[in-house]
Amino acid sequence: MSKLTTAAKRMLLGRPFRSDSLGHTLLPKRIALPVFASDAMSSVAYAPEEIFLVLSAAGLSAYLYAPWVGLAVAAVMAVVVASYRQNVHAYPSGGGDYEVATTNLGPSAGLTVGSALLVDYVLTVAVSISAAASNIGSAIPFVATHKVLFAVVAIALLTAINLRGVRESGTAFAVPTYAFIVGMFVMLGWGLFQVYVLGAELHAESAGFGLEAEEEHLYGIAFAFLIARAFSSGCAALTGVEAISNGVPAFRKPKSRNAATTLLLLGGIAVALLMGIILLAERIGVVYAHDPAHLIGAPADYHQKTLIAQLAEAVFAGFPVGFFFITIVTALILVLAANTAFNGFPVLGSILAQDRYLPRQLHTRGDRLAFSNGILFLSGAAIAFVVLFGAEVTKLIQLYIVGVFVSFVLSQTGMLRHWTRLLRTETDTDHRKRMKRSRVINAIGLSATGTVLVIVLITKFFAGAYIAIFLMVAIFVVMKMIRKHYDSVARELAETEWDGVLPSRSHAIVLVSTLHLPTRRALAFARATRPDTLEAVTVNVDDADTRKLVREWERSDMAVPLKVVESPYREITKPVLDYVKRVRKDAPREVVTVFIPEYVVGHWWEQVLHNQSALRLKGRLLFEPGVMVTSVPWQLSSSAKARKQGVVDAPGSVRRGYEDRP
Repeated sequence: MSKLTTAAKRMLLGRPFRSDSLGHTLLPKRIALPVFASDAMSSVAYAPEEIFLVLSAAGLSAYLYAPWVGLAVAAVMAVVVASYRQNVHAYPSGGGDYEVATTNLGPSAGLTVGSALLVDYVLTVAVSISAAASNIGSAIPFVATHKVLFAVVAIALLTAINLRGVRESGTAFAVPTYAFIVGMFVMLGWGLFQVYVLGAELHAESAGFGLEAEEEHLYGIAFAFLIARAFSSGCAALTGVEAISNGVPAFRKPKSRNAATTLLLLGGIAVALLMGIILLAERIGVVYAHDPAHLIGAPADYHQKTLIAQLAEAVFAGFPVGFFFITIVTALILVLAANTAFNGFPVLGSILAQDRYLPRQLHTRGDRLAFSNGILFLSGAAIAFVVLFGAEVTKLIQLYIVGVFVSFVLSQTGMLRHWTRLLRTETDTDHRKRMKRSRVINAIGLSATGTVLVIVLITKFFAGAYIAIFLMVAIFVVMKMIRKHYDSVARELAETEWDGVLPSRSHAIVLVSTLHLPTRRALAFARATRPDTLEAVTVNVDDADTRKLVREWERSDMAVPLKVVESPYREITKPVLDYVKRVRKDAPREVVTVFIPEYVVGHWWEQVLHNQSALRLKGRLLFEPGVMVTSVPWQLSSSAKARKQGVVDAPGSVRRGYEDRP
């Protein structure tokens, strides 16, 4: 069965990559643009539509304000892009907003950013895929009536592609992303040329309809609130900008410069498309409503096409190939826009896991050097949102963008403190000028994003944003609890006093991942058996960690030699099995005993926070002839308390701690 599983995995994901081939997966700008910028570029497919939807509540006359709302959104986009270019140069390590906030504002601010971005990445996938279903539904009625099914299948396909690795997914997404950009510029350019140069009379299919206003007489504060709602919905176009600052490590060298250039390209393309769509839609008389029943003069069975579909139909009248091309590439870019989250979420999850705020499994790269566990977690959460909200963009978008603007505000605040701190010690005149210029840019970014955040919270809170805020708070609390657990384990294992109790007999190979108390006890047990040969063995899955262990081992009082077994594919089980087999082959009459240090936890939820390396090793070693496996347990305080209270979770309370590195 294991061979069949492995074969299926290889067919789906491809052959594994060695750790030393990570550099070959780095992205040039031409691939990085579709990988990281597809979300921000594709949001123009639904952000203008949401502006028109909100304004429709006041009737057709309110559409006159759409270009001004679009200009406000474009101005904020330009400010945010300029601000994030400073972030990319100052913090190229890939922590993005999380690193900026943590370094300059403290761990709590960093966790706030982390929780906000995790929620926003999930919603990015849900909104993008749902918007794709709506666009395809404009041309294919079956999809319109089965949007949830389409969305779930699309997320599953994206998951499979991303599990194959960042570079391969980027290559797969480059063609449709560039097709969307070219197609949209051709459509907008040709449409605006016909209208403003040739004087042609272009009309959308809905241009002749009236609109039954939900609130006809809006004045003063009420109308200003409506404009603010339209602006906050249009600001969905800004999502995805932060993904580049989180993904700087994925760029080729010079990383910061390439990331900053890609960010500039992203902003320019997104602003041009956003304004072009709004101007053309307003000029050809598009009428768009939440409910087609509010359209006066529309046929009884009228199916409302998306804004992009209506533009393509009007511009390419008499040329159906153009309409279908725009519809297809728009749907594709919306599906692929979710790929921004599939690259941003796993990287952020890995950084949070490395800082012990999330389970360590999210920090591990898979066979294809992608953060597989993060990808799978993201896809599962996005599918849950799609199903719960019926793949309705208008419902999902109310939860959207809150998280990203929370991260924007905290990031820009952190950058202000960053430049202020550096200016206190910098003496070079040219450097001080550059720092002051960057600080001004970030100050403008803070003002703009802070204003937008206030508007979003006021206009969207009761419409659904409270759900996103609740999820952010919940994730924040959970991450605090996870860090508390890991810190507690680390303190307990770092105690220097030990009772030195030895078993009466034992033998052979001691597996080591970290020089802590469980390892010392296992070595003592093995030494007490007076074996003919006693070795400590570690598997090199991370060069930095292994070098650190070797240095600590050499400085310690360990009289046992430490052997390092290489693992180019970051596996643990197979290298250990191969080493044991070699020992058995050299001395077939000897019994080999493998000592595995492990510790015991008292609660089921603690088990989720540690990996299963020892369990897998035991399962495989038990089938090897002449090999015995000895577990050397170390009871953590939680297990002692649970035992006294008689509430030890069973079975499986013994936690396999060989590969845990607190």
